[in-house]
Amino acid sequence: MGGHDTWFSYLPGYFNLQEYAAHYLHREAVVRPWPGWARQIITVAFGSQTSFSIAHVCVALFVALLLAALALRFAWLLRRGNPDRLLPARRFGVRNFFELVIEATLSIAEGVMGRHNAERFLPLIGSYVFFILCNNVIGLVPGFLPPTDTLKTNLALSLLVLLVTIGVGFKEQGFGYLKHFVGPVWYVAPLILVIEIISQLLVRPLSLAIRLMGNMFADHTLLGTIQRLTVPLALFVVPALFPLPFYVLGLLVCVVQTLVFSLLGMIYIGEAAAHESH
Repeated sequence: MGGHDTWFSYLPGYFNLQEYAAHYLHREAVVRPWPGWARQIITVAFGSQTSFSIAHVCVALFVALLLAALALRFAWLLRRGNPDRLLPARRFGVRNFFELVIEATLSIAEGVMGRHNAERFLPLIGSYVFFILCNNVIGLVPGFLPPTDTLKTNLALSLLVLLVTIGVGFKEQGFGYLKHFVGPVWYVAPLILVIEIISQLLVRPLSLAIRLMGNMFADHTLLGTIQRLTVPLALFVVPALFPLPFYVLGLLVCVVQTLVFSLLGMIYIGEAAAHESH
């Protein structure tokens, strides 16, 4: 497989769909006018080496559908008429996975946002945790790419955090939320306004997106290099378990980056929801 090839590349009509999307989005017309150094930055940021690719979109859609199916399975396990449904399952499965992630997310959110806001925003934050975690981890599977190693995926996630933060701020405080952007002293209000606009609308979303993209891009590149080196060598010199420590490290990176993104999202939303008390 090439750098952006996945198992979806073997589906009939995949490349026809990719060519249609590239033509519809005018992707090549956007990339070509840039100089070489800028094109390299665009290549790393948007996950396109030599041409437009929809691999990351396909993997993200696959993860979303998989999570939806698992969520329906989890809901069915809780609703069925089993008297032992409140007891932990004997073997690790879908129910244990969902309960473990939900309990950990709620526990962390309580310490950041308080019990009320943690329960209130658990559906949103929990969805972020599941989606980002699964998109990170799927990059460890040969034949798949982590959609979170491109800026376009992460910008969509971070911009949603921004919109929710602003919406919660206006819902909780009305137009009084704008006081947060000008500060308490009137003669420095213009300077504070510029700083807050840059911080809230630009720095926060970009920092969330770029941090996740950079770590996942480096992690996936390292694992891809290890795979290419160890597959031929494992047949002769290197034991087949040689890549195992790198996969453990990669899994740790996936979990930590999910925690970092979700934790910052909790902080931003929690500040907007509780700002009126300060």
